[in-house]
Amino acid sequence: MKKNRPKILFIDIETQPDLAYVWEKYETNVIAYKEYWKLLSFAWKWKGKKVDVVSGRQFKQKDLVKCLWDLFDEADIIVGHNSNSFDIKKSNALFIKHNLTAPSPYKTVDTKVVAKRYFKFHSNKLDDLGDYLDLGRKIQTGGFN
Repeated sequence: MKKNRPKILFIDIETQPDLAYVWEKYETNVIAYKEYWKLLSFAWKWKGKKVDVVSGRQFKQKDLVKCLWDLFDEADIIVGHNSNSFDIKKSNALFIKHNLTAPSPYKTVDTKVVAKRYFKFHSNKLDDLGDYLDLGRKIQTGGFN
């Protein structure tokens, strides 16, 4: 009898920032939002498979979010860097906004949490960890620009 192996999903989402009116640059409150953040793209990889990427250039926001939800729903374990604090919470906010139910239950492995808990690296940023461990650097995407 073949043992069922968990479906492990590696994920990273990219979002657009809020567009808002403010009085000052630092330590300020938002006066009004002009446009709320949205999902721009995400990359994912099932363990043992190749990386794939989808973006808002390919799909409408609703369809992009549904594609992400489908992946979460299929996963038994979701792995990402800073994913517990960012990717998963932002994704859940998108799911509820687009009237999607919670995905099937899954466990998470946040590699930033693991790095902070078990090691004392000079930095827990993904790019710095990849460099220090000789695993490669992040691909530079231009950041905010």
